[in-house]
Amino acid sequence: MIVSVIGGGSWGSAFALHLGRQSLTTKLWIRETDVFERTVRSRENQDFLPGSVFPETVSCHHDLKETLAESEVVFIAVPSAFCRSMYSHIALFLTSRQTVISLTKGIERDSLKRMSEIMREVFPAHLDLEVAALSGPSFAREVADSHPTAVVVASENPETSKKVQHLISSRSVRAYASDDLIGVELAGALKNVIAIAAGICAGLEFGSNSIAALITRGIAETTRIGVKLGAKTETFAGLAGIGDLVLTCTGQLSRNRYIGYELGSGKNLEKTVKNMKMVAEGIGTTLSVHQLAIREEIEMPIAQQIYQILYHQKDPRAALQDLMSRELKNEFNA
Repeated sequence: MIVSVIGGGSWGSAFALHLGRQSLTTKLWIRETDVFERTVRSRENQDFLPGSVFPETVSCHHDLKETLAESEVVFIAVPSAFCRSMYSHIALFLTSRQTVISLTKGIERDSLKRMSEIMREVFPAHLDLEVAALSGPSFAREVADSHPTAVVVASENPETSKKVQHLISSRSVRAYASDDLIGVELAGALKNVIAIAAGICAGLEFGSNSIAALITRGIAETTRIGVKLGAKTETFAGLAGIGDLVLTCTGQLSRNRYIGYELGSGKNLEKTVKNMKMVAEGIGTTLSVHQLAIREEIEMPIAQQIYQILYHQKDPRAALQDLMSRELKNEFNA
C-alpha cells in the first residue's frame, strides 16, 4: 500500500516516520523548499524533527500531484489556518475512493467548522472519499522515538475507522476506533485552550492543586459545548478528551502550555509567538471557542478568561481572581 502525509512539520514528519517503519511506502510532502532540500539530503527533518532518520520506505516530495499519485490513504498534518486552501489544492489530485485522515487539531476561524466539515465542502462529492480524524495524546517527538502511544481514529463510517486503526497500529502505537467524528475533532481542538491556562498556572508558580482543578473543570466545559454541538459525552472521557488534555496541560513538549507559561511569567505574547518555529493552535482556537460559546449560549469560564488574556491583554492574575470569585454552584450543573 502507498500512503501520503501532507505536511512536513514535526507531527507530519513523525507520523510519516511511524508509517514508514510499518513497511508502508510513505510519501511525505514538505511545503518549504529549503526544508525539503535539507531533508532530502540528510534523510531527516533537521528543522522540525532533528535526530530521527527516515527509513528507506519514506520518500520526500515538494510536488503535491506527485505526492498523492497512487496513494490509497492520505494523512493531512497542516495547521488549521491553512487547511481550507490546502484542501483546495489537494482536491485537484484526489481520486475516487481514497481515504483522507485529518491530523489537525483546530477549528477554522470565522466559519467555526471542524476540519472534516471543510473537507466535505471542498472535496468533490463524486469521488466518494472516506474521511476520518486522528487524535489523542501524541507528542511528535515521542512518536518518533517509538514511545508507547495510544490514539483514536474517528469516522462517521465505522468501517473506515477500523481500516485506519489496523493500518497505523504497531508495537509502539495502539489505535482505537470511534464513530464520534464530531467529538474527537472538538476534543482535540478545545484542549489546546485549556493547555494555555495550565501554562499560565505554571508561569504564575501555582502548584498541583491548581493544575488538577484546571484539568477537571476544563474537561467539564469542553464536554458541555461538545455535547451541545452533537458529540458524545464519553468521547471526552477518552483519549481525544481527558487523555490529550492531561498530556497537553502537563507535558513539557506542549506548545500551548509553553505559550501560557510565558504569559504567566510576564512575557509578551507577540514576541513569544515570533520566537516559535511551530504553530500553537490554541491561540486561534481560543477565538473560535469564544465565538462558538456565544453562538451556542454555552458558559465556558476558563476559555473566556483565556480569550480575555490573549485578545484583550487581561492580566492573568486578574483572570484567575475572576474565575475563583464566580457564583458558587453544584459541581455537575456548573
